[in-house]
Amino acid sequence: MAAELREALERRLRDLGIATVIAEHPQVFTVEEMMPHVQHMKGAHSKNLFLKDKKKKGFWLVTVLHDRQVNLNELGKKLGVGSGNLRFADENAMLDKLRVGQGCATPLALFCDQGDVRLVLDAALLQGGHEKVYFHPMTNSATMGLSPDDFLKFVRSTGHEPIIVHFDEDIK
Repeated sequence: MAAELREALERRLRDLGIATVIAEHPQVFTVEEMMPHVQHMKGAHSKNLFLKDKKKKGFWLVTVLHDRQVNLNELGKKLGVGSGNLRFADENAMLDKLRVGQGCATPLALFCDQGDVRLVLDAALLQGGHEKVYFHPMTNSATMGLSPDDFLKFVRSTGHEPIIVHFDEDIK
């Protein structure tokens, strides 16, 4: 399934006129495992957290710089769901909503979402002067880079408007 979804993603990006660069690498499940394979790729590498609120009324994909620490209590307050109310969603929910499994959380999967997932985006990914931003292309055995502007174009083409958070200022 991952191969077909990756092909669908690549087709969608081509249809939008978005150029990408791709690095194939062994399957990785953490940022720490990934970085040795992609550190030669200049730009902003991401870390992605798939979360749900405590009452399971909403799902959140939080995409931040790869080395960012995220305080879920502070983020929950910022997003209006309250401190202590954000939890990691289980793999079945991620498979259902984004059609990717453990280690593959990526905003590039938003084209699979039916409007149930809200994207929280680290402002530093967009405003850091990065030539490229990097994500898994529906598989954790590759990393795909695209320009920040093209990334936003893609996200908006899926019907999602990102919630941009200045983690350095808003979330301590």
